[in-house]
Amino acid sequence: MTFPSRVPEPYGQNGSANLADILERVLDKGLVIAGDIRINLLDIELLTIKLRLVVASVDKAKEMGIDWWETDPALSSHARRDELSRENAELRARLAELDDGRSRRGPEPAVERGPAREEPS
Repeated sequence: MTFPSRVPEPYGQNGSANLADILERVLDKGLVIAGDIRINLLDIELLTIKLRLVVASVDKAKEMGIDWWETDPALSSHARRDELSRENAELRARLAELDDGRSRRGPEPAVERGPAREEPS
């Protein structure tokens, strides 16, 4: 009985690999690139840019605890529906509060308006 090895097999006889094989391995294992860019002038920090890049398959990203695209309304129709439902509920609650406040004060007084003027043609 043989067990599969966790060590990747070497590519071909001459060590060359095609792009699809390399991409498959990167997505399967994940790749993290991190770097910071700092701009200082006379020991005064003017700008700091922190760059973090994670390249992985969706399954690998979820395994690492990364799933922000599922809750981003720009990327997920489910998240967009949830956001609209939440916003709708908030607006209904605000309308109910306004209606309750108006009913406690009583009816609004009628506003008297003058005669309607015609616009010159």
